[in-house]
Amino acid sequence: MSSCRTAVNGDDRIRNRALPARMRTGARLGLLSAAFLVAVSLAAESADDLKPPTGYRKWFHVNAMLVDKTSPLFDTLGGMHNVYVNSTGEAALKQGGPYPDGTVLLDDVHDFTVSEGSSAEGPLKILGFMAKDKSKYAATGGWGFQAWDGGDPNKPLVTDAAKQCFACHQARKDNDYVYSTYIP
Repeated sequence: MSSCRTAVNGDDRIRNRALPARMRTGARLGLLSAAFLVAVSLAAESADDLKPPTGYRKWFHVNAMLVDKTSPLFDTLGGMHNVYVNSTGEAALKQGGPYPDGTVLLDDVHDFTVSEGSSAEGPLKILGFMAKDKSKYAATGGWGFQAWDGGDPNKPLVTDAAKQCFACHQARKDNDYVYSTYIP
């Protein structure tokens, strides 16, 4: 009987030594799986996840700009621009940045007509959007970008924020990648 116990005890020792190794391997696989899922979810985070806010015309009006046919930017940015910032980013705008997470800048772009030397706002053309989240949008300076054709959330225009938006905004790195500035 004692030899039987010794055999059982020997098996237990072998199993018990193997168990920590199996647990370490399992833990490593678990951590690798979790890291993979985080990486996939961050990669899946795209401009498509952004939605146009409501009530933005009640936000702080940053500035207005008219891009007419004489501008080299007319083909891509032509229109009457009204830029707004939410309350989260208003203080940073007035101080010249940097902007805190949660800041939203919105460019409300309308077609326009010129009659007798006066420009008049027409229908909504594009709703441009920047949302600050340093960790979520680290690859684009902490900003998420999107634009919607006619302001329609079902008609997003940005498919590659790095190329379509951030490539141009990199020139404004000194102003936290924002073109609009506060004019008191």
